[in-house]
Amino acid sequence: MKLENLESDLTKMMQEILDAAKLRPDDIFVLGCTTSEIVGGHIGKDSDPQVGERVVHTLLSILTPLDIHLAVQGCEHINRSVVVERSVAENNNFEIVSVVPAMHAGGACSIAAFEQFDDPVEVEHIVAQAGIDIGDTSIGMHVKFVQVPVRTTQKELGAAHVTALRSRPKYVGGPRANYEPIAHKEFVE
Repeated sequence: MKLENLESDLTKMMQEILDAAKLRPDDIFVLGCTTSEIVGGHIGKDSDPQVGERVVHTLLSILTPLDIHLAVQGCEHINRSVVVERSVAENNNFEIVSVVPAMHAGGACSIAAFEQFDDPVEVEHIVAQAGIDIGDTSIGMHVKFVQVPVRTTQKELGAAHVTALRSRPKYVGGPRANYEPIAHKEFVE
């Protein structure tokens, strides 16, 4: 896959996800990604640092102007820990853990996040409002309950299958409950 195509395809997917997710400033967006599968290889065996750099760069260029924080999930060899900015970890009381991603213990995107973030740290678990899963890396453990799939027009990035999740508040109440926002009239005396 050409890196230029990767960037434009990912940008289109992200626009659809962001339109559906309705994220707000200071929300967290999680990336799960196997660059091996983007390039048509086997997960964990054909990592591509250039692809990881481009994926993270593309997401940062989209999310940073919106004040949405990127979190990058590592592979199972680091227990799916997540790279975030230290300020995100501290502001959300995420526990910082001691690990630095490597090519086959974290993956190319985790390494790219460590290189491109201002003050990166690894945390064991986050609660993100939405995310993209490139290559079926299972990001659900890091997306806030209730999770809702986002169906993008394009289903693959390179050779990797792509899914996305957004979250919504839980529905509570009984038969008289209303789940759609309603306009409340102001009462004037």
